Amino acid sequence: MKFNIGWHVLYVKSYNEKKVHDTLEKNGLESFLPLMKTVRKWSDRKKIIYKSMFPSYVFVKLKSPREFHDVLDVNGVCAYIRFGKEYAKVSENEITKIKLLVGAEGITDIEVTHKLPKVGDIQKILYGPLTGLECEIIRVDNTKKIVVRIESLHQNITATIPPCLLSDSLVA
Repeated sequence: MKFNIGWHVLYVKSYNEKKVHDTLEKNGLESFLPLMKTVRKWSDRKKIIYKSMFPSYVFVKLKSPREFHDVLDVNGVCAYIRFGKEYAKVSENEITKIKLLVGAEGITDIEVTHKLPKVGDIQKILYGPLTGLECEIIRVDNTKKIVVRIESLHQNITATIPPCLLSDSLVA
């Protein structure tokens, strides 16, 4: 298998995502750990917590074969994610979209799933940080959700978005 420069996906020990991300950054490597803000409810209180959007995954941008091998020595790193014989690579464009999604105001209830959603309307986002992004609409209890397919990860990202940000017509 040939090494490619760019964003790769690491599989890390459960609940070690933050520690691995911090260690990679400390070692001078560009790393990305998308975190979702969620509200955890107990009987007596609520607390905002941040959890990994992709449990056990950390993204790392590699520039050399040496970095590719050095990353495997970081405590908590298990392996690179592969699909068949190919290492999972994520494009700069996909990383940018994920960063926009987790950093955008007004987008809530982010969910990640491996399953393909039910067939729905395909629309384009007209306003905000996700302008131009095509999305699939899922209607559940009168709320509209966008589904952004991140092809290289073979996963879907689902988030609630205000209907006013969507086009009225189907995208061709």
